[in-house]
Amino acid sequence: MRNRLFLFTVFATCELLPSLAFAQGAPAAVPNKGDTAWMLTSTALVLLMSVPALALFYGGLVRSKNMLSVLMQVFVVFSLISVLWCVYGYSLAFTEGNAFFGSFSRLFLHGTFDPAAGTFALAGTFSKGTPMYELVFVAFQATFAAITCCLILGSLVERIRFSAVLIFMLIWFTFSYLPIAHMVWFWPGPDAYTDAGKVEALNATAGLIWQWGALDFAGGTVVHINAGVAGLIGAFLVGKRIGYGREALRPHSLTMTMIGASLLWFGWFGFNAGSALEANASAALAFLNTYLATACAVLSWTFAEWLLKGKPSMLGAASGAVAGLVAITPAAGNVGIPGAFAIGLAAGVICLWGVTGLKRLLKADDSLDVFGVHALGGISGALLTGIFNAPALGGPGLVTDWVTGTVGYPGIGTQLLIQAKAVGLTIVWTAVVAVIAYKVADLLVGLRVSEEQEREGLDIVSHGESAYDH
Repeated sequence: MRNRLFLFTVFATCELLPSLAFAQGAPAAVPNKGDTAWMLTSTALVLLMSVPALALFYGGLVRSKNMLSVLMQVFVVFSLISVLWCVYGYSLAFTEGNAFFGSFSRLFLHGTFDPAAGTFALAGTFSKGTPMYELVFVAFQATFAAITCCLILGSLVERIRFSAVLIFMLIWFTFSYLPIAHMVWFWPGPDAYTDAGKVEALNATAGLIWQWGALDFAGGTVVHINAGVAGLIGAFLVGKRIGYGREALRPHSLTMTMIGASLLWFGWFGFNAGSALEANASAALAFLNTYLATACAVLSWTFAEWLLKGKPSMLGAASGAVAGLVAITPAAGNVGIPGAFAIGLAAGVICLWGVTGLKRLLKADDSLDVFGVHALGGISGALLTGIFNAPALGGPGLVTDWVTGTVGYPGIGTQLLIQAKAVGLTIVWTAVVAVIAYKVADLLVGLRVSEEQEREGLDIVSHGESAYDH
């Protein structure tokens, strides 16, 4: 159903749904306690995906002299973006403005809580008359924004200045993550659709990609393609690590990487199933699809690597898990079980090629394969979502009429083209913003540490500490 496809509808301006605004005198609908508990739990699970899961996954893949720097980058970037989200990010992403940006009506989360009355603003979900506390939605979405920025770090590790990381993230978050999140996920919400004569006007208030009809359940475009392309741009502009292509730059702890991958899989249930915004059947479908597609991707990557290289690797299995998680993200509640099988199996093979054959063609030192796994996996998942959403292929279809809740499907060719347009716009948008953001950071502080500092390692050079006392 389409109300499971376009996420995170928020009535950030009270005029859209007076019955859900505490400023109005009429009694407001009360959020379901089970839904609230599920969303709070999902928010905590997504936080775990970054700290510690992503930090450990990335940290294990670098040399020991850079382990602490990776942990520090993820920890601080996650914190920085979380603060910026509450200052202005949420407002620009999830309030009504234009097709690209929201407004400033929720700066510093203004209007979400009335301390004098002790009342809380409510936001829409995907079911009519089923609100959630807006502050819960704010927190849930904050973790999405923060982990997206942290994903980019994998392309830049072992040679980028810490100050440059922070400057880049500030600019990229503001001008790439926020508008793409708004374009894909902002819409008036189901309760606004009460009159067929007002549908066109309501649709015009939504984000551009939502108006196109693109499907993205939990962030194939907003999170993975967005971050993956920005990472690749960074790999080109920051340059290759010293010794890249001439000496082995081996991971120092695949044990840490395996722990990180396992925690990512665990936390991703909050990421995908939580994106249903309710503890309901859609969440159950997204949960199982996430579970199944990931397992399929582990197997397809492992056996493909075994066939090509003669031995299956732990790094390959862990990478396959992440590839499956990435690819199923836009599809989680948008496809049926056949789609989960197909997307997971395809993701393992496609992303394996992405970090081997494609990486050699690109000739960029995308250190931890952010583009090969996240961008390529996100693109694959986004396109396959358009195919396997079809009821004939076991998919749930999408809502074609929000007034009546009618479910349909425009056809594979039509939906695939819409998905491709969304993917294309995301790639171009984030690439342009990333180039500008890196250039600004380079002008202000310089992107890269010196050769001597790089050889010494960023743990000591950037932070005056070591991950290991030996």
